[in-house]
Amino acid sequence: MEFYFPTETGEQLAFLAAAAAALIGCFVLFAPGLTLRLLGLAIAGDRPEGLGAARSAGGLIVGFSGTALLLAQPTVYLAFGAAIGLAAFARILSIMSDHGGTWRNMLLLVVELMLAALPLAYVFGLT
Repeated sequence: MEFYFPTETGEQLAFLAAAAAALIGCFVLFAPGLTLRLLGLAIAGDRPEGLGAARSAGGLIVGFSGTALLLAQPTVYLAFGAAIGLAAFARILSIMSDHGGTWRNMLLLVVELMLAALPLAYVFGLT
């Protein structure tokens, strides 16, 4: 089985969005404590469940984006873009409802919107 790298520009952008998400997921998976500190979050007391939850989220991101990289199918890119888009929507809800208009939330919103827009643009023929 050969590693597939797309030839079309739109699909390359979708592929790169999935690769970027996989790298972010690996960072969360293998360095959850550092990730939580960078996000301004703290684990209460001596509770390893918080690190476990962060690692689990990182594993989910790596698994989903890795699937998009390996299968490189429009329907998988659609599901990947929709999932990241819904995460961005949840962040918008948090900014509006939870008074979460911090620079970290805004930066992460921009990253999520970009990661969602690239595969969705490819799937819907906008690139």
